[in-house]
Amino acid sequence: MSNTPEPSPKLFFDTISAFQRTAAIKAAIELDVFTAIGGASATAAEIAQHCDTSERGARILADYLTILGFLSKTGARYALTPDSALFLDRKSLAYLGGTAQFRLAPQLTRAFDDLAGAVRKGGTVQSELGTIAPEHPVWIEFARSMAPVMAPAAQTVAELIPLDATRPRKVLDISASHGMWGIAFAKKNPRAEVVALDWAPVLEVTRENAQRAGVSDRFRTIAGSAFEVDFGSDYDLVLVPNFLHHFNVEDCVRFLKKVHAALRDDGRVAIVELVPNPDRVTPPEAAGFSLVMLATTPEGDAYTLAEFDQMLTRAGFKSSESHPLPPVETAIIARK
Repeated sequence: MSNTPEPSPKLFFDTISAFQRTAAIKAAIELDVFTAIGGASATAAEIAQHCDTSERGARILADYLTILGFLSKTGARYALTPDSALFLDRKSLAYLGGTAQFRLAPQLTRAFDDLAGAVRKGGTVQSELGTIAPEHPVWIEFARSMAPVMAPAAQTVAELIPLDATRPRKVLDISASHGMWGIAFAKKNPRAEVVALDWAPVLEVTRENAQRAGVSDRFRTIAGSAFEVDFGSDYDLVLVPNFLHHFNVEDCVRFLKKVHAALRDDGRVAIVELVPNPDRVTPPEAAGFSLVMLATTPEGDAYTLAEFDQMLTRAGFKSSESHPLPPVETAIIARK
């Protein structure tokens, strides 16, 4: 008897209906369903009262969230799963519901409306430059909503790269956004000055976060395109988080040569990226990111470690080392 499963259309139907899952979690976050349930349990009527909805609507949404695995149900009462309690209850310090504002921003979701066109073209059809257009508004939303996600990984990178405390140190944070990467180094290294580079509207958010973190006295900014502005020189460390995937290999090499020139002797660059395995289909979170780049950028991609090694070597860097940043990213560190 063959162990090969019988053909099934389930994957096809699940995939073409996936927009319903997205809509359900988006509605639950907007209505604050998870916070309404909190650490206890609640009936549909209690959820409806807290969220100011109809009882019927609350029941149907809560049942669907239970089907998806975001809630559990005993009798007529709903409770949070451990994951939902940690990440979707607004009272949790690890709350991630705000990230939906970026991930579901119309400027991003519309880029997938004509994915067949992007496949034909080999890049975004949303506009000429997609999300790499100067001062694209989606990056303000990214800066405001993604800081809680990035802060733990930023702290890990700050631990991976100790800075000599015997003299002042200079750190350049490229595409700084929320500023969590540079802020982590400023907090760990009292003698480090951080220079954050991004578009001017985004840097307003960066400065707010630096002020909130208590490091604004050692924090300054450069506004503009990372390919065009003057970085300055003599940096001990240049941070390049979640930036290179927006561009083709030749542009990445050109950019890394500029980084190389801005570093002092023996300075380091730290790249943070979603890095697929050589097969380009595993791990799924990193490998699948290539599709996002196809839909939203002219020539971006998710690059393998071997490709990053080649870029860094061509830019003049010495051999690199990589470190996993759970849950899905990788830090790639190289010396000048």
